[in-house]
Amino acid sequence: MKLMKDKDLKYLELLGQKFPTIASTATEIINLKAILNLPKGTEHFISDIHGEFEAFSHVLKNGSGAIKEKIEEIFSRSLRDDEKRQLATVIYYPKEKIEEIEKREINIEEWYRITIDRLLKILRVVSSKYTSSKVRKSLPEDFAYIIQELLYERDGVPNKLEYVDEIIETIISIGRGKYFVEALGNVIQRLVVDRLHIVGDIYDRGPAPNLVLDKLKKHKHVDIQWGNHDILWMGAGAGEIGCIANVVRICTRYSNREILEDVYGINLLPLATFAMDVYKDDECLNFIPKDNSKYRERDIKLISKMHKAISIIQFKIEGKIIGENPHFNMENRALLDKINYDTFEIELDGKLYKLNDKNFPTIDRNNPYKLSEEENEIIVKLQNSFLRSEKLQNHISFLFAKGSMYLKYNGNLLYHGCVPLDKNGNMEEIEILNKKVKGKEYFDICDAICRKGYFGKCEDVKIYRDYFWYFWCGKYSPLFGKNSMKTFERYFVDDKSTHKEIKNHYYDFYENEKIYENILEDFALSKRTSRIINGHVPVKSKDGENPIKAKGKVLVIDGGYSRAYQDKTGIGGYTLVYNSQTLRIVAHEPFTSRENAIKNCLDIHSTTVTIDRSIDRIRVGDTDVGRGIKEQIIDLQNLLCAYRKGLIKERIK
Repeated sequence: MKLMKDKDLKYLELLGQKFPTIASTATEIINLKAILNLPKGTEHFISDIHGEFEAFSHVLKNGSGAIKEKIEEIFSRSLRDDEKRQLATVIYYPKEKIEEIEKREINIEEWYRITIDRLLKILRVVSSKYTSSKVRKSLPEDFAYIIQELLYERDGVPNKLEYVDEIIETIISIGRGKYFVEALGNVIQRLVVDRLHIVGDIYDRGPAPNLVLDKLKKHKHVDIQWGNHDILWMGAGAGEIGCIANVVRICTRYSNREILEDVYGINLLPLATFAMDVYKDDECLNFIPKDNSKYRERDIKLISKMHKAISIIQFKIEGKIIGENPHFNMENRALLDKINYDTFEIELDGKLYKLNDKNFPTIDRNNPYKLSEEENEIIVKLQNSFLRSEKLQNHISFLFAKGSMYLKYNGNLLYHGCVPLDKNGNMEEIEILNKKVKGKEYFDICDAICRKGYFGKCEDVKIYRDYFWYFWCGKYSPLFGKNSMKTFERYFVDDKSTHKEIKNHYYDFYENEKIYENILEDFALSKRTSRIINGHVPVKSKDGENPIKAKGKVLVIDGGYSRAYQDKTGIGGYTLVYNSQTLRIVAHEPFTSRENAIKNCLDIHSTTVTIDRSIDRIRVGDTDVGRGIKEQIIDLQNLLCAYRKGLIKERIK
């Protein structure tokens, strides 16, 4: 050990507060070295959930089919198929399934004995790749000691078998069997998924993004790569009015007012009152909400008027944002001044198109981007509601705490959308905050801008907050990845050729792995062994499209969790699973319902394709976590040396 500097000794003194003796330091070194030789934990990658909580929750519960595999592995010859399905359902939905079984099972105590024994066998297998300490931390407080005894004490010794059997008998006889089975099921679920990666777009379209976030908050190891729909809500949470208008519009379009009103407490009454007054004689046929079966006709009419009202407000606000930020280079998306309000035609790319709507009562043709007094009052009230929503701010804070524009993890590069490329496949150089950047440097600046936009208190914070809107729909946004968002055209122009949104050149080079190898190298990753994992663009599986691109360098895992996309994809979502031996992509059929899964023991049918298989198991020591542990071991070895040389005193009680 070299002569230590004062700062090194100060650091070791601090470390010594946690490990105060030679014995405790040595024990920790032994523990950490042992952990390095365990198999790496299983990583799950999920993208584009879009508020579909039930489907997302079920895939998380079944570990993308991993629990079914364990059941088949352990009970392939000893259980019938219906018994395996029931056992799987008990693990996924223990409380609900037990309640159903109790109503029809004659000998419920015997059912508990058999089920507990089976669950313990599964738990032993799924916990085998973790330290006993990690398993212990996953156990529910009420049953932690008992489960540990049952897991590690059944070793064939007669006295131990009697001891274990007596524990189980007592649990059942005192009426705790139901709760014990529930605890075992939940522990198995937790241990099957070690690390969860959400590759963007938790929000919009589906009915319950809030429940997705609540579930993610309970997961111990989760990270999020922001999607453009997430950044939209993050901008709304920061008070950016362009994002707020878009959020409200999308919620009205997809019949999700309840998310705003009931979940986040956003007051939509001023908008409803205004819409009913200004658009009372307008049927707003282009603004009828999707999936409106849950509403009465009167409600549909009201939502349609609200939908149109907030859309016009949005287009006005966006025009003003574009005018105030010429560096966005989005002048072609300010469209209200391109309308001839006498002929109701609009000029797009040098060509005139008829508008399908002639009722614009709040637009001043001499100043089309000016909000009327009432519109301004509405947006101010909405802004206050978003800023004061405790639940929303809690969720946005979580997205910042666990999220980022991109992530490098265990040799893979994760981001939601794309690295903007030019027509030759080179990384596009983009001017942002008076600096020209590309690739990783661009992503880093985008990430910093978002954090300044939300947490910043300085006078120029508006500059950063406007970027939330740009990252939602801007030409060179790494989260959007298209030349423009044609919202106005889809509402007001029948000619569908005007609706086309051209994707960034990033998506043109899927057959050229060298393009993506360059991206990996720019992010300081191996072009030989690393992969890019992203979502955003639904993979049309029903048309034969493959989610594996660029000879395996790019994996696109947006398969259609959102019901709005399932007609295009033909499936109900993808999951990427990376365990100690394989990297595989799992395609899921659409999820029917939670009730159907519980009652009929119906799991999601999934198809698995193995992308890569390791001859030897990948160990913790080979991972990013392992590299961190190795650094800890070096520090502890230095501490141990300092103790033995008398440079630091032991704290012996």
